[in-house]
Amino acid sequence: MNKPIIFCDFDGTITANDNIIAILKKFDPPGWEPVKDQILDQSISIREGVAKMFSLLPVSAKDDVISYVLEQAEIREGFSDFVAYAKKQQLSLYIVSGGIDFFVYPLLEPFGPFDGIYCNSANFSQDTINLEFPHGCDETCTSQGCGCCKPSVIRDLLDDGTKSIVIGDSISDWEAAKEADFVIARDLLAEKCHEAGINYEPFETFHEVIAIVDEYIGVKS
Repeated sequence: MNKPIIFCDFDGTITANDNIIAILKKFDPPGWEPVKDQILDQSISIREGVAKMFSLLPVSAKDDVISYVLEQAEIREGFSDFVAYAKKQQLSLYIVSGGIDFFVYPLLEPFGPFDGIYCNSANFSQDTINLEFPHGCDETCTSQGCGCCKPSVIRDLLDDGTKSIVIGDSISDWEAAKEADFVIARDLLAEKCHEAGINYEPFETFHEVIAIVDEYIGVKS
C-alpha cells in the first residue's frame, strides 16, 4: 500500500492560535465580529466571510498588520520534530491553509521545505486589503464557498489507493475531514467530528501527532 499523504492546516493547528482572528482582534475594524459569527454558524461561506473581514482593513495598515502577526504567532509544540519525523518516514506533508500568504510563508520558512504549501493571497494594490483565492473549489466540492478548498487540493494530489491524513482544528477543515481516511483534530473540528460520528484522534501537541501517526502507519519501535 502507498504511504498516506498528510494534509495539515496552519492557523490554530501549526500555530497555537488563529492568526486571522488575532489580526482582526488587534486592529478591530468595525463590523468584523458579526461576519466571524456568520462564518462559524455557516450562514455565509468561508470565502465570502474572510474576504469581507479583510476588506475592512485599510492597506495603510499593511506593515503594522504583517509586523504584528509575525511577532505574536506561536508555533505549536513539537512541530519541528513532526516535520523531521515525516521526512524520516518518507511521508509527504502538504500545508493546506485558509490563512494568507503574507504570514503563512514567512512563519513556515524555518521549517521547510514542504511537499507543497496552499493558501490564500493578499492584494495590497487597492484602498483596503483584497484577498485572492488561487485554490478554489472544484466541481465536486459540496460547499462551493471555500477560500482555499482543502478537499479539492486533496483530490488533486491523491493517487488511486493512497490514503489521506487530515490534521486540523476549525470550520475550514471540516469539508476535508469529512472525506479524509484518518482525522487528527482539536478544538472546533474535534467537536464537529464527534457530533457527526466521524472517527478522529485528538491532539494538543505535535509530539502527540507523531505518536498517533506512528500507530496509524504501523511503525515498529
